[in-house]
Amino acid sequence: MIYIILGLQVIILAGLALLLMNRRGDGRGSQAVLVLELRAELDRLRGELRRDSAEQAGQTRQEAAASDRQSREELAAALNATNRMLMGNMNDMAQQQKHLLDHFSERLGELARVNETKLELMRGTVEEKLRQMQEDNGIKLEQMRATVDEKLHATLEQRLGESFKLVSERLELVHQGLGEMKNLASGVGDLRKVLTNVKTRGTLGEIQLGNLLEQTLTVEQYERNAATKRGSSERVEFAVRIPDKHNPKQWLYLPIDSKFPIEDYQRLLDALDADDHAAAADCSKQLDTRIKQEAKSIQSKYIDPPNTTDFGIMFLPVEGLFAEVLRRPGLWEQVQREYRVIIAGPTTLTAVLNSLQMGFQTLAIQQRSSEVWQVLGAVKTEFGKFGELLDKTQKKLQEASNSIDAASVRSRAIERKLRKVQELPAGETPDLLLEAAGD
Repeated sequence: MIYIILGLQVIILAGLALLLMNRRGDGRGSQAVLVLELRAELDRLRGELRRDSAEQAGQTRQEAAASDRQSREELAAALNATNRMLMGNMNDMAQQQKHLLDHFSERLGELARVNETKLELMRGTVEEKLRQMQEDNGIKLEQMRATVDEKLHATLEQRLGESFKLVSERLELVHQGLGEMKNLASGVGDLRKVLTNVKTRGTLGEIQLGNLLEQTLTVEQYERNAATKRGSSERVEFAVRIPDKHNPKQWLYLPIDSKFPIEDYQRLLDALDADDHAAAADCSKQLDTRIKQEAKSIQSKYIDPPNTTDFGIMFLPVEGLFAEVLRRPGLWEQVQREYRVIIAGPTTLTAVLNSLQMGFQTLAIQQRSSEVWQVLGAVKTEFGKFGELLDKTQKKLQEASNSIDAASVRSRAIERKLRKVQELPAGETPDLLLEAAGD
């Protein structure tokens, strides 16, 4: 219907166009009339189109309503049929499920009865096995208990016997140790008695000092019981020989004397152990006085520059005594400054002797360097003579080479002269030469 209306509109527009073309020749004055006629015609056509559209829409609505009613009726009928079919199928399925559930319930009941019977049989079997295992375990546990008791009793007796034996041995060792402690205590008492003797203490210090010197220096580098001071009969225990830098055959003495004021040191230790501060102060003063007296004695007896160094060494053979001297405020510096004596313990003296040994080696190298220089000078002189001899030898060799070259030239000339001479057989040549020599 819409296409028909569109066709009518096209035809009408074409007719209007033709009418417009036919009337164009009437002049411009008729254009307004033509416009009015066109508008009237258009209004009429609009009205007809509206009426046709309304009629067509109403007809379309009626047809659509009828089609909807028919579709709803057909759909309702189809739904009813489908519902009836579904209800039938559901009833059938319900019957089948009920039948299956009944059958399943019967099977479950049978399985439950069978399982109950089997479980009862298994329970009886398990109870019997458990009873047998309990009996067997009881018997085995009893056997194990008896075995363990027997072994434990034997082991306990053995261990107790070994323990008593070990305790007896240890007690015997303790008894022996007590005896050794008694012997050691008596030895300490004897040692203390020995150390109370001034001469014996001096001998012990001298022995220790001698051992240090033997371990550090050579025999030629120190002297025992040396007379270091001219016009005096006093002899120091040891004196280190320090060679003169300019004359190796002369040397200076470094006196080293051992001092062992054990009584003052022991009284100080006893006072400190007893926590007696007053007695400790008195003993400290006495020890200071004793050290100064010994330093003064070394200065007056053994130091004599230029025969000796301008200082000496006081050797204290016990590190504890040396540490106590160092602990005294200003004592070590005062002794060195006033008496020109250096106080040294075993460790300190070892360091000093090692330093002296290094100095001796350096001095020996310096002294030997001049000898090495003289030897090098002599070698240089002899090497010059050797060069002259080589020149003469080279000349002689050159002359010999020239003589050999001349002989070679003469030999080649003789060979050229003898080329035409017939050679003799090798066997006849010696005989002819011997005959010629005989003639």
